[in-house]
Amino acid sequence: MNNFQKGMFDKIQKNTNIRPEEVYKVADSVKNANFSDEKTVRNLVQQLAQMANKPLSKEKEDKIVQSIIKNKMPGDVNTLNNMFKK
Repeated sequence: MNNFQKGMFDKIQKNTNIRPEEVYKVADSVKNANFSDEKTVRNLVQQLAQMANKPLSKEKEDKIVQSIIKNKMPGDVNTLNNMFKK
């Protein structure tokens, strides 16, 4: 793991209490996922929110799901983090 990856995982763990191993497990489970399928994306968003022990309103979940389906996700961790906080 390079320094960028380590820093990213450290930030994820600090902000969400999700261990890197859990991130890899989720990433592996969605390798071949269809991110244009709303049900698939919604299940993933719910799973990640539950892992992070973060409440996710229906409105926020809908916004995140639609952003992913329309391929309008932020390109950096800080912007993504802010999206979850709104």
